[in-house]
Amino acid sequence: MASAGEDRVVVWRIGDGKPGHEHQSQGLVRALARLAPVEPHELKACSQSSAIADLLFKRFPSGRTLPDPHLIVGAGHVTHLFLLAARCARGGRVVVLMRPSLPLAWFDLCIIPEHDGVCERANVISTQGVLNEIQNSERPRQDQGLFLIGGTSAHYHWDQETVLTQVQAVVAACPHLRWQLTDSRRTPATTSRALALLGARVCVMPHADTDRGWLTAALAAARIVWVTEDSVSMVYEALSSGAAVGLLRLPRRGANRITAGIDALLGAGLITAYEAWAKGTPLRAPTPPLAEAARCAQMIVERWGLGSSPRPVIGAPEDRVKACR
Repeated sequence: MASAGEDRVVVWRIGDGKPGHEHQSQGLVRALARLAPVEPHELKACSQSSAIADLLFKRFPSGRTLPDPHLIVGAGHVTHLFLLAARCARGGRVVVLMRPSLPLAWFDLCIIPEHDGVCERANVISTQGVLNEIQNSERPRQDQGLFLIGGTSAHYHWDQETVLTQVQAVVAACPHLRWQLTDSRRTPATTSRALALLGARVCVMPHADTDRGWLTAALAAARIVWVTEDSVSMVYEALSSGAAVGLLRLPRRGANRITAGIDALLGAGLITAYEAWAKGTPLRAPTPPLAEAARCAQMIVERWGLGSSPRPVIGAPEDRVKACR
């Protein structure tokens, strides 16, 4: 940790407004801030045509009032050209989250989930799932359980009756726990209405009535978290919280990289499938909990000497021209 008075690491975070992508990039920036004195700045990706023009003319008007960045971070395909345009105009190193739609060599660092099948190389870090903002809570866990319910998905068939049956069985088998449940933007309205009728033993919190702070607190308090199989990001957030994680099953549309990632977690014993639990396999908390954002932040700090006196990065006019090639 850098001491007071040391140079700050200027980070430009370019977002596309999609919650999943925002949580990933915010998770990395906040993890960096726990290791170094970070000065974060938020920018928004606009039209792709403006990004192309910015690249061609070596400009980045969105950041004209900001200090030159040491790092430029973004997630989501819409952000990719903006990341490159920002570096071309103002210098810095680009960190892209998830597999980019442009050549990997164009980015200084690519942080990519291992289920995307990209091997680690000089500028690639493979992670277990996508990054997130959740940290393991060191506070004692309460006698509390949490259900995280997804919905319609490109990779899974939504089966309302199967989900309700599994939720009811878990609640009946764990009378000692106080249960909370929240749905998502993808949950069909009929399922949300059925969940609201679960009874007094489950406190149902519609996603529209919650915020990010509610979810963080709920994950920190819960001993056990059950997640529907389609909610892959939530599975990794639950694992990052340090809770024991169970998987509520759904019919798969076929084998793909998403289902392969879930199977890898099951094979490693990090999560427990509903059918295994029903046969007597207990849910166990991951040891240690996932901390991929923290791990990647540490690698970035060590790789580029950030934290005490950030090393010079591409910033001189002649270097900016090289960065655009």
